Amino acid sequence: MTLKVRVLKTDLDYEAAMQRMAELMGSKRPRGSDEEAEFDLLRLVISDYESKRTDEPSITAVQAIEFRMEQQKLSRKDLVQFIGSLSKVSEVMTGKRPLSIQMIRRLHKGLGIPARALIAEASELASPDVDGEEAEYDFERFPIKEMFDRGLLERAEEARGQDIRNQVAEQVKKFLAKVAAAAKEPALLRAPLFQSGARTMDEYALLVWRACVLQKAKLFPPSGTYRHGVITHSWLRTLAQHSRHAEGPQLARKYLADHGISLVVEPRFKRTYLDGAAMMAGKTPIIALTLRHDRLDNFWFALLHEVVHVQKHLTQHLFIADNLDDKARSGQVQEDEADTGAQEALIPQAMWMASRVRESHSAEDAIELAREAGVHPCIVAGRVRHMTGNWRLLSNFITTAGSVKPYFEDQMQ
Repeated sequence: MTLKVRVLKTDLDYEAAMQRMAELMGSKRPRGSDEEAEFDLLRLVISDYESKRTDEPSITAVQAIEFRMEQQKLSRKDLVQFIGSLSKVSEVMTGKRPLSIQMIRRLHKGLGIPARALIAEASELASPDVDGEEAEYDFERFPIKEMFDRGLLERAEEARGQDIRNQVAEQVKKFLAKVAAAAKEPALLRAPLFQSGARTMDEYALLVWRACVLQKAKLFPPSGTYRHGVITHSWLRTLAQHSRHAEGPQLARKYLADHGISLVVEPRFKRTYLDGAAMMAGKTPIIALTLRHDRLDNFWFALLHEVVHVQKHLTQHLFIADNLDDKARSGQVQEDEADTGAQEALIPQAMWMASRVRESHSAEDAIELAREAGVHPCIVAGRVRHMTGNWRLLSNFITTAGSVKPYFEDQMQ
């Protein structure tokens, strides 16, 4: 490790060091990283240089804030948008809570307080809340009503106006922090999203959904331990062939759990356009389905699609979200691989090409192919309907297969 941090001798050195420190404050600094070491060294040399300067009186961050408040005739309530809540403002201004990096950024940008005044006490910066850094969220953008409806938040009966918003923001933050701590995978809540298709998912709704999935996966852990490489074509075929049984979804859930993979059903939030996702939590893969199309054929295809993501792609991404209706995802290498893998597991291409149902679209031929592939007839019906674009074909197989949700009643409550 080679760090280019030297003793500061001139004002130009000082300004360069301050600029570099501001850059580091705006980026992640994992514990033990070169960036963290550089940040600490810069703090020391900056502090040493400032202590030797006699032309500028030293002032604390609180004094700098108070000076700007007096200039602009601001009250402590006016600081809420920069610091987070009235209680936090009170703690900061009385010296009980140090400024976090996010607070410093907002105060510097919003009130024009010089960064050097705010980071003069950088050695006492607030310890991070999640994943090495206090998360910066616009709490107005969270799906608050849906979170209330799902019992994730408690309604504030006596509060009004801004107080309600502050209380809701604190509840949301506590919910996310609780999930991150329980899952012992805070990074997963902010892992970069690999999204199939072109339609943008609402990042705040997706974040809460992801947190709900992690929380549920913690409640329903797999019985086995996942071993990378266990998922093969024959393994996928065995999973797909559970579909021929009446209790197929339950058998699939157990099959996955025995091999260390969590299967979670969590209804989607609005504006997520989500069918499912695959993610890693530590060494445990989690497959999450929304059942927004509550049909057995859709369940099996979405499930196998996400399992192929686990098999092939979770080494490159921590979190993969799928909108399987979005035609724009066609041509994306990883999505094409997941589609092909799912189709091969359910009905191998050789069987499909040799089948009569491709041309006849008859119920008798659909049953024959389902028997040969060892899968439920609704899966054959789903393939025919998808390939032809005619969603009226073989509809009886789809409707008689029934709903999937009852198989996950314990998770739906």
